[in-house]
Amino acid sequence: MTVIAARRYKGGTAVEDVDIHGACPPPATGEFVWIGLQEPTPEELETVGRCFGLHPLALEDARRAIQLPKVEQYGDQLFLILRTAHLEGEHIAYGETSIFMGRGFIVTVRHGSARAHSELRAKLESAPAALAHGPDYVLHSILDFIVDGYYPIVETLEEQALAMEAHAGDSFLDRAMIRRIFAIRREVVRFQRILGVMTDVASRLVNVTLPHLDADMIPYFRDVQDHVRRAEYRLSGLREILTSVAETSSLLEQQRQGDITRQLAAWAAILAVPTAVAGIYGMNFDFMPELRWKYGYFFIVSVMASVCIGLYVRFRRAGWL
Repeated sequence: MTVIAARRYKGGTAVEDVDIHGACPPPATGEFVWIGLQEPTPEELETVGRCFGLHPLALEDARRAIQLPKVEQYGDQLFLILRTAHLEGEHIAYGETSIFMGRGFIVTVRHGSARAHSELRAKLESAPAALAHGPDYVLHSILDFIVDGYYPIVETLEEQALAMEAHAGDSFLDRAMIRRIFAIRREVVRFQRILGVMTDVASRLVNVTLPHLDADMIPYFRDVQDHVRRAEYRLSGLREILTSVAETSSLLEQQRQGDITRQLAAWAAILAVPTAVAGIYGMNFDFMPELRWKYGYFFIVSVMASVCIGLYVRFRRAGWL
């Protein structure tokens, strides 16, 4: 069985490992059991379910591992689904952590999570006074652990977006950079959906009376709720940055095209003068007296040059050239 750890705690101190295949005696007063599973098979989940009397619908949701975050109450037991997240290259990969909590026990089931709970368990075991609060404190610690894992993702995406913004201000974005902007924007939108539902989960833990959640734990869950909202707020700002980068790039490209259009129009106007004059003298009229003038050629060339130079100076002053 993929049991990462299964221990019985008394007064916040681990007293023994638990064999879930055994008789599973109920914890005594002041004791609780914390079992951590990773990628369990359906048979393994059924074994844990029989041991603690877990609801079949909750076990089914824990097996599927494709659920949105939620909080459900089955009798005097709580069932939560939380979504974990981590970066894989330039994409955000999501995992799922299901939590069963009842009188004297808490069971966590992880699917696809890149961060194990071993470090968290060791940290809590090093502080027996805090762990003595019971399963609801463990629930808060797991929720806080998962939410804290969102911030490195947000910070990485922010750094990438700010680098793109600086690049867009210095030079034009190529096709690959534009595709990357929209790829990151899609990741941000998906992440916002997860954080929105996670905010609802944290809000329900704060505002709804649920079994096995002591009143003195409400400030802890409210703190987690603030962390989720802060991450969601930063993602909203990140989405605006990405949108502004795309708009800035588009505006700069339009400005560049306008400059090129003005330059082409100015040169076209300048070249139109000699073209028009040369076109006139290219016509086959029999009577054109100036053609027999000794200085006619030099005069026409001088006129064309003077007009072209005058137009060039005027367009230059107007900023078209």
